[in-house]
Amino acid sequence: MTERAIDTATPTTTLAAALRVVLARQARAHGEVQSLQRLTGGATKQTWSFDWVCGDEREALILQQMSEAPSRPGGPPKLSAEQDAALMTAAREAGVPAPRVHRLLRPEDGLGSGYVTGRIAGETLGRKLVADPALAEARKRLAAQCGRALAAIHALPLERSGFLQRLSPSDELRIYAGLLDGLERRHAALAYAVRWVAAHLPQQWESRVVHADFRSGNLIVGPEGLRCVLDWEIARIGDPMQDLGVLCMRTWRFGGEGLAREVGGFGAREDLYAAYEAASGTRVDPDRVRFWEVFSNLKWAISCVRRGSARRADGRPASVELAAIGRRLEEPLWDLLALTTQDAGGRR
Repeated sequence: MTERAIDTATPTTTLAAALRVVLARQARAHGEVQSLQRLTGGATKQTWSFDWVCGDEREALILQQMSEAPSRPGGPPKLSAEQDAALMTAAREAGVPAPRVHRLLRPEDGLGSGYVTGRIAGETLGRKLVADPALAEARKRLAAQCGRALAAIHALPLERSGFLQRLSPSDELRIYAGLLDGLERRHAALAYAVRWVAAHLPQQWESRVVHADFRSGNLIVGPEGLRCVLDWEIARIGDPMQDLGVLCMRTWRFGGEGLAREVGGFGAREDLYAAYEAASGTRVDPDRVRFWEVFSNLKWAISCVRRGSARRADGRPASVELAAIGRRLEEPLWDLLALTTQDAGGRR
C-alpha cells in the first residue's frame, strides 16, 4: 500500500515481538517480522504494514488493531473485529475484492482486538486516483468495476450477515439526527438538511448488505483498476442505493470535476449504473441514489462537527487533525444545498 508512514509512540520492537509469536504459532514455523511501520488513515483502527519472513518466503501483511468499544445501543453501526473479519471473508468468497483474513487476534495474543490480512499493493489516495497519469487506463474502467463490486456486495446472503444492524432510511435518520441533537453546534443548514431528509425518506427499498463507506480512499487501485475494497466496519443491512450515493458524493471526488467524473472523481454515473444493473439484475433508482447522496453529505457534516468537537480530558482539542476536519463542515453542507436545489434534470 502507498500510505505514508507516520511517527508513533508505540514501541515497534515490542509489537514486532508479539506479532512474531502469533504468526509463528499459526505457521508452526520460526519467522521474523520485518519492515513494521504504522500507516496513516483510519479513525477507528491502528493499521500496521509489515513483512513476515519465514525461510526463503516473504509475505506482505497488514495488522489492524481496533477499538474494543462496541456500538452504542441506538448509535451508528460499528462492527467488532470478529464481525468485520467474518464479513470480509464472506465477501471475498462471493467474488468481492476484499482483504484476505489470515488470522483473527485472540486475547492470549496480547495485541488487543483486530486481525491480520494480506497486503495489496496499489494506490488509495483519492487525489492520485483522479490525477495520476499512471492510473489513466484504470480510470477508464474503474466506475464499471465499482458497479460490479457493489452488485456482488449487495448479493451477499443475509443469513450469513445476521450480526449486521438492519437499518431502514428512517432508522438512519433517527440515529444521525440523534447524534446532532447531542452536539452543542446549531446551524441553519444542518437543520434544513434534517428536514429535507425527513421529507424525502424512500418508501420502498429492498434489504441488502450495504458497505456504507464504499468510496475513493477505501479502494486500492492499480493500473488495471480495482484491486481491493477496504474498511468494512460500518457495514449494515439497508437500502443498496446508499452505496451508490456515497460513491458519487462530491467530497470523495478529490478534485475530479465534470459529469464524466461524478463517480469518485474518476468515472461517469452511466458507467457505474450500467455495470451495476448488468451484474445485479436490479434497476438503479436515480432518485434514491440522489436521496442517499444528500443524506451522506448530512452524515459527513455531522461527523465533521463531532470530530472537530473532540476534546481531551483537560479540555484541549483532541488533535490538530480532528480540529482541521471540523473546519470542513461547510463543504458537505454546500454540496447538500446544491443537490437539494437541483430540478429533476440535474439543473440548478
